[in-house]
Amino acid sequence: MSSRLLELPKAELHVHLDGSLRPETLFELARERGVSLPANDVAALADFMVVSDATSLEEYLERFDVTLSVLQDAEALERGAYELALDHAAENVRYVEIRFCPLLNTDGGLSVDEVLDAALSGLRRAEAEAGVIARVVVCALRTLEASASLEMAELAAAYLRRGVCGFDIAGAESGFPVADHVEAFRRAARASVPITIHAGEGYGPESIRQALELGHARRIGHGTRLREDRELLEEVRRRQILLEICLTSNVQTGVVKSVADHPARGYFRAGVPVSLCTDNRLMSGVSLTDEFGKAASHLGMTWPELCSVARTGFEHSFVSSDIKQSLLRHFDEAVEPRGEVRPHP
Repeated sequence: MSSRLLELPKAELHVHLDGSLRPETLFELARERGVSLPANDVAALADFMVVSDATSLEEYLERFDVTLSVLQDAEALERGAYELALDHAAENVRYVEIRFCPLLNTDGGLSVDEVLDAALSGLRRAEAEAGVIARVVVCALRTLEASASLEMAELAAAYLRRGVCGFDIAGAESGFPVADHVEAFRRAARASVPITIHAGEGYGPESIRQALELGHARRIGHGTRLREDRELLEEVRRRQILLEICLTSNVQTGVVKSVADHPARGYFRAGVPVSLCTDNRLMSGVSLTDEFGKAASHLGMTWPELCSVARTGFEHSFVSSDIKQSLLRHFDEAVEPRGEVRPHP
């Protein structure tokens, strides 16, 4: 199964740049910039960065302080984005949406435009070298002022079709509702920026409802607690709102007890569109192929189901329609109707 999963064409719709640095890159960038780290070698650093002791989303997010400490200049941002896209390409991810909040990368004096330009430069370089199509989802943060969210919505609108494909709001969910950031979502919607919103992870179904009703969300990041509201689940199914499922990180943040307890397959069988995502490759210690493997081994998803989930990721991507159709055509050419992946020519 593992080799077939590696060969399966995949789309990654939910991965954070600042949660997915290579451990060796984090170590090297810190040494070059005189930044202290919580470990003295790469192996120990990798172990530390995988979150195994969090009891909540908020505790899980604390590790981001480490990666953000080195992502404050254009060179580091360009390298991080470039390597993240290459890491996806190495496991036959043909399309990836990388998200982050540029406001968090301005401590070194960069403007948000310069931050975004640096990351996009890295993604373009990876696409030229490895063929992986990579776009950015600009994130706002729930814990920041509404004016900051509006600034990020303006940035996403300005860069739409220039490497940016969407807008999101992330961060601590409980106590920080979408309702506090309505103007940012209105701005994004007016500019026709596709919207995905973190919801239903650190708070319950009401967070998902707000994402849909107030945030104009076309996709939901996580959506794990949707099963607590049958009426809302049916609405999500009826409207074909995609859930960006992150199995491993949902265990780490305590929203589910184990991967086996995750409702992802139940959502899939109920007709809700789902895609499998890594969330944070460094903090969760996973690849996208790993997440597909866990869906098979812990949730009992069959090979045809996994192929369907993989295709759904392309269908619900925020890329332009012409590129999306090309990606879907290549997927269908690579995956036979019975689910086998044809060998590369």
